[in-house]
Amino acid sequence: MSALSPQPGVMQISPYVGGESAIPGVDRIIKLASNEGALGPSPHAVAALQETAGDVFRYPDGGCQALRDAIGARFGLDPARMVCGAGSDELIGLLCRAYAGAGDEVLYTEHGFLMYPIAAKTAGATPVTAPETNLTADVDKLLAAVTARTRIVFIANPNNPTGTYLSENELTRLRAGLPDHVLLVIDAAYAEYLDHPDYSAGERVVDAGDNVVMTRTFSKIFGLGGARLGWAYCPPVVADVLNRVRNPFNVPAPAQAAGVAAIGDREFMERVRAHTGQWRAWFTAEARALGLEVPESVCNFVLVRFPLEAGRDAEAADTFLRSRGIIVRRMGAYGLPDSLRVTIGREDEMRAVVAALAEFAD
Repeated sequence: MSALSPQPGVMQISPYVGGESAIPGVDRIIKLASNEGALGPSPHAVAALQETAGDVFRYPDGGCQALRDAIGARFGLDPARMVCGAGSDELIGLLCRAYAGAGDEVLYTEHGFLMYPIAAKTAGATPVTAPETNLTADVDKLLAAVTARTRIVFIANPNNPTGTYLSENELTRLRAGLPDHVLLVIDAAYAEYLDHPDYSAGERVVDAGDNVVMTRTFSKIFGLGGARLGWAYCPPVVADVLNRVRNPFNVPAPAQAAGVAAIGDREFMERVRAHTGQWRAWFTAEARALGLEVPESVCNFVLVRFPLEAGRDAEAADTFLRSRGIIVRRMGAYGLPDSLRVTIGREDEMRAVVAALAEFAD
């Protein structure tokens, strides 16, 4: 037996398990488990990746200046207040390492992203959940869960896996109710799918104080999950801290180039958003017509809720879908054992899922 021992709490971490990509014995897979972009990446991003392939022996720009400038131009934000990372997951982990530790608490909602408790435990902090109301974050319940030990509050807005969101007014109310020493992190990974007038990704909430960070990703609407690229918009003091704790070359040069190209291709992004909205609405209506419960979602995925009856439940449905080569995501780890999360894919993929669900329900 090894005499080496990890830090307290490490062995209590349940490693994050990504969506599966293969089924033994099945050649054609329809993967709708990881909320990947329905149409893949922009052709401009693919070209940028190809163009940078010959320069991979060079170290990347550690400050991601061109990428931050492109993001700033696209969203009207100050590039000096941005920090880029290997996906927003890395930034979530860095924020926990920088602002939480042993004896501290990290708060999030009961059906929030699984990386929040993992990042908290990795930093030695204790993850704490606040109840949701109708699968939606509840500001009053979050504030009621804040204690003297709370150091970070994570709010995914919109939320994965429920697909619900809080208005900008509710985000502002949440920030106003938090003590100044508590960092509010708004994880807006799915922000680009929304155009609701009451929604904001969080930029103005960040600008209103020194204790709010907004994180974003290129893994969803931009279709660059494999490039591992994310960014945070922060108060200057938080950006300074993140730049001190991150690795010096944490974003590869090809990913940076792909990000610049992707964010500049507005036509492609709008096409992905329109496609997603169209087929999300179609799938939701079809699944409901089969007698299934499907809460409204504003993201590129929906929850499908099944009865608890043996043989008709979510586990049985998942097994049946897999027999048809369709991979979706079970939600037991998120406290939703009655649910499957279905990513919105291409038209043929969505029609195949509905046909399989109809066969299962027959």
